[in-house]
Amino acid sequence: MSEHTYSPAWRAQPLGRRGFLRVSAASAATVALIATTGCSTDPPAPIVVDPHQLVLPADDQGLLYYGYLLALALSTTYEKVLASPPTDLTIAERVVFSNMRDHQVIYRELFHYYIDPTLKIALFPDDFAFNLSTFNLTTRTGVLAAAQQLADLAAAAYPALLPLFRTSGFQRSVLVKAVSVQARHAATIRDLRAPGSFADDTVVETATGLLRTKTPLEVNAVLAPYFAPYVISVANLAVPV
Repeated sequence: MSEHTYSPAWRAQPLGRRGFLRVSAASAATVALIATTGCSTDPPAPIVVDPHQLVLPADDQGLLYYGYLLALALSTTYEKVLASPPTDLTIAERVVFSNMRDHQVIYRELFHYYIDPTLKIALFPDDFAFNLSTFNLTTRTGVLAAAQQLADLAAAAYPALLPLFRTSGFQRSVLVKAVSVQARHAATIRDLRAPGSFADDTVVETATGLLRTKTPLEVNAVLAPYFAPYVISVANLAVPV
């Protein structure tokens, strides 16, 4: 560079408006570059992924997962009851549980079959299961109480699940039938516990006579303790209008 580049006379020259703006812009860019460069040396904050957080996908695939989880809860319970039935559970009652187990296994495998295989592998860990530890399945009273809780839940869930599907096909035709099957299961269990209780006001709206229904959020809140340590999110599922 020439000497006059740094001469006092050059430095004393006024920049003028355009020159001032050019120098200001360059200075601002330099500061921003330095700031950006300085920040880039800091290690990025680690993204903590909870291995026990399971988020159901949106749309029909998420609803298939949701139906699968419901059927898994009931089939697991009924299978456990029949594997080690309480001594005071009658032969006739064991036949009832055998029929209900068969229905729930069919629903479980049907939902599971229609779930996208890539999602299926990604979402459910190998040790994922329905936890029965809080149920007392060693007595008839405990078995019927657990069965009623789950059967009532399924009976309330299926009618609200049906209108959420966006595509037609097997979902609607199968679920229409499943709604009545789940209701019959719940009514049967209730009648075993207390004859004539299958349509009391805890499951039927008094004013309308219609079955009380539950949204996926409400059902998931009830099932949450039984899938621990896994936490299932149904936030992506549509809410019935």
